[in-house]
Amino acid sequence: MANATTAPPAMMSAPPAAERIAPRRLIAFLIMVFGMFMSILDIQIVSASLTDIQAGLSASSTEVSWVQTAYLIAEVIAIPLSGFLSRALGTRLLFAISASGFTFSSLLCGFSSSSEEMILWRAIQGFLGAGMIPTVFASAYTVFPRSKFYIVGPIIGLVATLAPTVGPTVGGYITDVMSWHWLFFINVIPGVIITVGVLALVDFDQPHFELLDRFDWWGLLFMAGFLGSLEYVLEEGPQYEWLQDTSVAIFAWVCAISAVAFFWRVFSAGEPIVDLRAFTNRNFAIGCVLQFCIGIGLYGLTYIYPRYLAEVRGYSAMMIGETMFVSGITMFFMAPVVGRLMQRYDMRYIIAGGLIIFALGAYQMTWITRDYDFYELLLPQILRGIGMMCAMVPTNNIALGTLAPDRVKNASGLFNLMRNLGGAVGLAIINEVLNDRTDLHITRLQERVTWGNALATETLNMMTQKFQGMGDAALIALKQFAQIVHRQAVVMSYGDAFFMLTLFYIGLSLLVMLLKKPNMMAVGDAH
Repeated sequence: MANATTAPPAMMSAPPAAERIAPRRLIAFLIMVFGMFMSILDIQIVSASLTDIQAGLSASSTEVSWVQTAYLIAEVIAIPLSGFLSRALGTRLLFAISASGFTFSSLLCGFSSSSEEMILWRAIQGFLGAGMIPTVFASAYTVFPRSKFYIVGPIIGLVATLAPTVGPTVGGYITDVMSWHWLFFINVIPGVIITVGVLALVDFDQPHFELLDRFDWWGLLFMAGFLGSLEYVLEEGPQYEWLQDTSVAIFAWVCAISAVAFFWRVFSAGEPIVDLRAFTNRNFAIGCVLQFCIGIGLYGLTYIYPRYLAEVRGYSAMMIGETMFVSGITMFFMAPVVGRLMQRYDMRYIIAGGLIIFALGAYQMTWITRDYDFYELLLPQILRGIGMMCAMVPTNNIALGTLAPDRVKNASGLFNLMRNLGGAVGLAIINEVLNDRTDLHITRLQERVTWGNALATETLNMMTQKFQGMGDAALIALKQFAQIVHRQAVVMSYGDAFFMLTLFYIGLSLLVMLLKKPNMMAVGDAH
């Protein structure tokens, strides 16, 4: 931060008190940050234990997948809505409603005795809890002076990246030590404390209840149809052959029609439910593109690593969590480092460097084999943690920190929506790549593994001898050999997915050249 001798005249004339963070406001903000952490974490800790929930509720695999899908669809609808609601209700009331609703629905999720009950309460939990995420981002960039963005930026960036990363660890541990019910009960006491703390301490702004009289119900309906259907298509499409499945095709049409209606309504309504004018700011628009693409890597790798460890290595949820924890530790220690770097260097270069480091971490995994274990995954996960923090935090600051304060509340909802949509798109693409490339590699391996291949024949003969006296030894050996071929094809498909991510993030690093140098940022004011 600039000192008195180097500060610009505008900063020198400001009273020193304006540059201090009042303890009351800092405590209130940190309470809100913890609420956001709970909301984001809840997605991953539940996904890590869906099989336990399925067994506990006697649900089918399709029903239990809706435990997660219902939450995600409700959340993706509520996040952009938060901009209007935070202006109408004020930060204090909106956050308290979100935290209390999230807490109460968590309690009811834990007491659910059927899949229908669970899906209902998960949808309510996702819709109410989603309001906490963009409200924290908006508060960070409107409540605190710009000279403190290098402190608050890494805090929210750390939470947004750390929560999805450590989710499998926390979820696996809770389920192993207690039961799946405690995935939800564990939210209750912190949720009550957060609600009371926000009501007692938050005084960032005033509500404007008169805005509720002009609430655009048609806009909400069209937005729910657009975003909810899009989330459903991205979630269900990869496993049901996309438009070949009737329900996916129907929701794709609903998404397309609702999207047209939604954008028409946004540009024609007197008080639109979402204000898209923030996209006229070039840094915000490009920042949203970056956030979308960062979401692909953040949620994509949080999915692909555990899937490899479970599918190929046969790890339990707890073992996966212990292996994945490396990225979380790296992010934790990188947060203050990124804050310091933003004071000294052009944030565009930090973003580009972070994306390249992230790409290097993915490139390390392109040589993956079935023997990759904790130590082989160590360096890629460290690079992933470093890259994600270097890319995420400056992007937050450049996108939201350069906007006029009256635009930030609406913009924060849009910005966070981009990360979630990026994650949904990323998971759909990764699933499609894994499925298609596995089929391709199986075909290629089968072409080579024939009776004319001496090594294959020798291996099959050895396996047949091994299973002598255990029934039809030749048939058992052939089945075992087919499993080995399939597993190798699966591993090769993981390598292809990582290579795709490598090329994508190297290319993405060039996008930062379109950003304007954020010289209006206080973190860049130390010149």
